Amino acid sequence: MADIYETDSIVREYLFFHYGKAEDVLPWPEGPHEALNFPVRCAEWLRKSTHATGSALDLGCAVGRSAFALAPHFDRVQGIDYSQAFVDAANRLNAEGALDIRYPVEGELDLDVRIEIPPANNLQFIRGDACELPDDIGSFDALLMANLICRLYDPAKCLDRLPGLVNPGGVVLITTPCTWLEAFTPREKWMGGMIRGGEPVYTLDGLKAALEGPFALEKTVDMPFLIREHARKFQWSVAEASIWRRV
Repeated sequence: MADIYETDSIVREYLFFHYGKAEDVLPWPEGPHEALNFPVRCAEWLRKSTHATGSALDLGCAVGRSAFALAPHFDRVQGIDYSQAFVDAANRLNAEGALDIRYPVEGELDLDVRIEIPPANNLQFIRGDACELPDDIGSFDALLMANLICRLYDPAKCLDRLPGLVNPGGVVLITTPCTWLEAFTPREKWMGGMIRGGEPVYTLDGLKAALEGPFALEKTVDMPFLIREHARKFQWSVAEASIWRRV
């Protein structure tokens, strides 16, 4: 199922989700406009939570909008995603500053739209496995994991690496809609969404068990986001977001 993130339709959907103008993504005045610009909102919260400006890592960066938003505020920004198609799109945007895409309106009807972003010479996108990061990746002052944790085949293994990836005093922002599916994560690897020992275990419980000690939980908030499928159909979700500071 992870191969869906290599398809043209999903790349196009995520490019529009990340870079589409608000009035194009959601033209309906009655819609949930507070759910727009999710990648930028993630980057802003992460940036405001850290005191350092050295380096930032967007792990599971998709097509890269959060990384672009972090680039003006850090000396070095690294984006990593498992999808080669996502990484290729982000790198092309950073090289050319614009992409022309078609987004669905109704049935076979599409509209052309140009997405644009100023290139950043301190920004790099590479393909990588969040559960098998290279030993020489370095360390960072800020780390974003936006809607990634419940799409990993071994989320605990990824979280085990975080103490070595984040500098003392640095911050990690984790957002997740807590959509645990066996198609992505074997059930025995879920961090929440199940009964254990007769008690319900929620995703935040699993994050606390994995991170508390090396990290201190500072705040949790609900962050809505909206993905457009076509002009009259949208995915409205609410991510649980938590900010963690490296002790």
